[in-house]
This record gives sequence, structure tokens and C-alpha cells, in this order.
Amino acid sequence: MMESLLYPCVTATRMKLSLDGMWKFSFDRDKKGEEKHWEKGLSEYEMMPVPGSFADLYTDKKKKNYCGDFWYETDFFIPGAPEGEGKEKRTLLRFGSVTHRAAVYVNGQKIGEHEGGFLPFVFDITEYICPGVNRLSVKANNELNEECLPCGTVKKNKDGSLTAKPYFDFFNYSGIQRSVELLFVPETSIEDYSYVTELSKGEAKVDLEVKLRIKEASEDVNVSVELIDEAGKIAADEKLCNADRKSLLQCKSKAEAFLCEGDGDSASGCSEYVASVLLENPILWKVRDAHLYDIIIRVTDKSGKLLDEYRDRIGLRTVEVKDKDILVNGEPVYLKGYGKHEDFSILGRTFNYSVARRDFECMKWNGANCFRTSHYPYADEWYRMADEEGFLIIDEVPAVGMMRSTHNFVDAGTGKYTYFFETPTVLKLKKNHLQQVGEMIARDKNHPSVIAFSLFNEPETTSEYAYEYFSEIFEAARKLDPQNRPLTGALEKNSSPEKCRCYPLLDFICLNRYYGWYISGGEDFEEAEGKFRDELDRWKALETDKPFVMTEFGTDTLSGNHSLPGTMWSEEYQNDYYEMNFRVLDDYDFIRGELVWNFADFATSEGIFRVGGNKKGIFTRDRQPKSSAFILKKRWEEI
Repeated sequence: MMESLLYPCVTATRMKLSLDGMWKFSFDRDKKGEEKHWEKGLSEYEMMPVPGSFADLYTDKKKKNYCGDFWYETDFFIPGAPEGEGKEKRTLLRFGSVTHRAAVYVNGQKIGEHEGGFLPFVFDITEYICPGVNRLSVKANNELNEECLPCGTVKKNKDGSLTAKPYFDFFNYSGIQRSVELLFVPETSIEDYSYVTELSKGEAKVDLEVKLRIKEASEDVNVSVELIDEAGKIAADEKLCNADRKSLLQCKSKAEAFLCEGDGDSASGCSEYVASVLLENPILWKVRDAHLYDIIIRVTDKSGKLLDEYRDRIGLRTVEVKDKDILVNGEPVYLKGYGKHEDFSILGRTFNYSVARRDFECMKWNGANCFRTSHYPYADEWYRMADEEGFLIIDEVPAVGMMRSTHNFVDAGTGKYTYFFETPTVLKLKKNHLQQVGEMIARDKNHPSVIAFSLFNEPETTSEYAYEYFSEIFEAARKLDPQNRPLTGALEKNSSPEKCRCYPLLDFICLNRYYGWYISGGEDFEEAEGKFRDELDRWKALETDKPFVMTEFGTDTLSGNHSLPGTMWSEEYQNDYYEMNFRVLDDYDFIRGELVWNFADFATSEGIFRVGGNKKGIFTRDRQPKSSAFILKKRWEEI
């Protein structure tokens, strides 16, 4: 059974234990691991770091590019509880991510499966463990197909091995790529919470909702919330008593309130509690000027005994799209920053605090305020750091590769049509897509840094089949987010203003365009500006009355490669390219953001179009600036 996706924390009632370290690991080329009962123990194995992306740890090419089933195993110790103690806790097992699918076993028993390689999943393993040593086994698989996200296919080689063939332009890093933790939570526990901020002159109304998992349906509990400001002071000194069911409590205190019980299905053991809290003179979360409140949610029984406590940090801000503007706290904001990847040498897609810190420092240095989690949800810690730094995030589900092409970056703009949404796999794909949208919003809905959800990147959008598909995705997403953030998606060149059927679904329109690189690059560079302006003129003629954001534009550039005049792959050419693109963007008032591609060089599949990966980074893969970083710094510090 899937459990809460709340970020793990340690409180008076909650504990967590990291299972990170060196695990046993084995490839399962013949897919006979279950037949051989590997879930009960690996007889042959090597040691592998968890978290980690296994590809870049090998010197053997077959292992680096391995595609198929693979297994992990580790043991963990559960101390025996003293007589009469410890029976009120549940033990949860949380994976930050396993790419792209996993079956999980505890002590040889299968406890569940998960599809999707970029979001956490949690199982209740209380009934599967015992005091002493316990065994955890994971069968993972990194194959690509057209029924799951991201999309691609596999090639079967003569020796029977498989090779991944992505429909996307980044390396198919795989493994248990984020932390694994044991969580110890009370039987009556906080399952989820959400909040919505409304601003008026000098005040902020915060609507809170807390979902509880109740041990017994008849259990009578109180729920309270504290908001604590940056000075460590409780932002209010009043408490409110429980109100009648289904009522919404209006409170003039600044932050501390008992929540009144709202709609809940008592028979299922779940209840929801809601309240509204009015804060006078709130300290708002602003772009690059972050101010956060600590939120402490407590559950007590009628005698006042603490049953559960959860702590987090929230920011009070609003986001909306109005006419041609993206508004944060009612003020227009111009997005300036990057498309990124979770990508670093040796680490692959493994989260690392030092890499993340360096990335934020580089972005702050050249005046950025935003990034897109291209092309998948990142590790939880990226969002928590962005909350602290005041960065804006366009949060993207891994709906990439929805064009049947292993060179989609070339085919975009050629008019190629692959009938992607007209195949029998679409029904399963849509189910998977909806699941991952739901998990992304459930996990990330409380982050003030997240200002929009991106529900696709560069799919085919020129048919009624595509419109029907994405209409259902967008309709579902609008029901899931309590904060009703804007929804968007990134359109490639084939999605022209005359042919694209899906842009009306977007609250703001994101364009990925490469005029001067894939289109009219090199000797034809002088034509690029005219073609770019012509397309933007055609978008303008549609009078969409929506803001546009350039979410990808850039050139492959080898650091240290210089030429005069600038030729393709040189730093001078990258500089000329950005100066031309900025000149165009500045002439169109509906352009409300520019996220260049890419923040840093990153790994891709091998190919004649890629020299050691994608080199469109403004920074090298080890986070050193190319010449264009200084052009962006000058521009963004002036905007």
C-alpha cells in the first residue's frame, strides 16, 4: 500500500533511519532472478553505492549501457522493543526514486511495485519485519517503451543483450538514484497537509488542510498548527477550539489555531481537518528574497497526549497568470534562468548537496531567478533549497519523448509526424502519465518555489488525438493542486502557431526554439533572426492574450574553442547566438521569460551529433563558466 509522500523529518513522534551505503548488486540479463529466488538472497554479486547511478561507475561498456532487470540487496537491523513498548509505531520504507520501475521484497515477501523513475514511493512494512536482521531486496528495470514515461524503445542485440534507445536527448541513467530510508511513525499520524495563501492589504489568509490516518475510526483527536516566524516567535497567541464538522473556521489570530474537522470518511480511518488563519503584516516569500515560516502540526488525544507531530517550512505567496503577465504576490515577474538536468560526472543523476549548492551559487552569480526541472521531477532537496533561496521552479513531469524519434532534437522542425498518439499503447501511457502527475503534485504542492507544473516537453501536438490525450491530463492536474498553479508545457518547432492543437490548454506558452543552431545555423546564421521574428509575429497574430516563455534556446559549445569570426561550436558563436536571440525577445512584449538551454553540459547517448554529451551548457559539466555566462550575467542583472 502506498503511503504519504511528505518529506521525512524527525520530531518528538517520528524517527528515520538511512539505509544508504554499499548494497549487493547483480545484473539479471536473462530475467531469471525471480525464478532463482533472488528476492531471498543474491548468490553472486558485486557491491554498489546507494544512492547511485551505476552507468558511470563502470569501465566496461556493456555494463555502462546495460538495459534490463537488475537487483539490489541489503540487510537492516530492527531492535526489539521492551515489553509493552514500541507497538504504537508503524515502520515505513521510503525510496526517493528507482529508475524506471521497481518490485520490492522484505524478507523474501513481495510488498509492492512502483512505476516511474523520478518520484518517491513509500510502503508500510510493519507486518513484514521482525526484531533483528531483515533483508531488503529490489528488482529494478530501466527499459524504455511507449507505455511509460519517459518514452523510448529498446534494441535487442545479436548476443541477446538490450540497448536503450531513448526518444529524448539525455542519458538513461538508472539505479536506486536517491536515498532509501526507514521511517517510524505513529499509528495515528499526519498523512498529508496543504495550504493556500490569499493576500489583501497588510494581511494574508492561509487556508490549511490536514489529512490524518486514524488508528481507530472512533478515535477522538485534536489537531493544532503553529506558524513560527524567522525570529523564532510564534506568530500568534490565540487558540481556537474544534468547530462542527464541515465548517470552515475563520480566525483573526496570526498563526496558532486548533483545526476544525472537515469532510472525512471515518469508516476508512482517514479524516481531514481544515481552518483559515489570518496573519496581519505577514512576511511574504518573494522572488530571490525568501522568507519562510516553520509550520508545526500536532495531533493530540482528548487528554492532551501527543500522538503525532510533523514539521516543515512554508512560504506565503500567490501565483497567477493575468493577461500577458506571470504574477507573484500580484507583481509581474520576468523569468530568467535555465533548463537544467540532474547530471554530474560519476554521480550521474544521484543527488549531491555539494553539486546542488554549487549550482545555486552559479545561478545567483549571474542573476538568474528560475529554472525548469527538465525533464522530470528532481530530488526533494532541490525544491527545499529553492524555497530557501527564493528561486522559482517550473516543475516538470517526465512526459518527454512523445515523438517516435531517437533524434527528436533534429526532427523537431522538419515537419516529421510519427502518429504517436494514434497507437494502442496510448491508454496505458495515459494511465502512467496521470499517476506521475498526481505523485508530482502530491509531493511538491507545498513548495513556494514551485510556481507552475509543466505536463509535457516537446510532444507531437498537431492532431486531435494529441489534443484529446492532453485535455484529460490537464483536466486532472487542475483538480489536484490546492494552490491552482498555472499549468504549461514546452512546444517544439513542429508545434507551429498554425498547426499546434494543444496550446489553448496552457496557462502560459513555453517555446523550445533553436533558430541559429538546428535552424539556419552556421553559414545561414543571418537568416535565423528573420525566421525567429516571423514565427513570433505569427504567434502574436493569434492574440492568445497569454504570456510566453522561451524554455529552450542555445548552441552546442566546446569550452575553450575560439574562432574569429565565430563559427559553430566556438564560444564566440554561442555569444553571437544569444545576443541575436535576446535582440529578438526584447521586441515582443508577450515574452515574459527566458530559460536558456542548458545550465551545464550533460551526458547523452552516444552519437555523431554529440561530442561527449550535450555541450549547450552555459557552464561546463564541472560548473565552470563559458564566455556566454558573462553575457547572461550582464543582461540578467540589468533586467
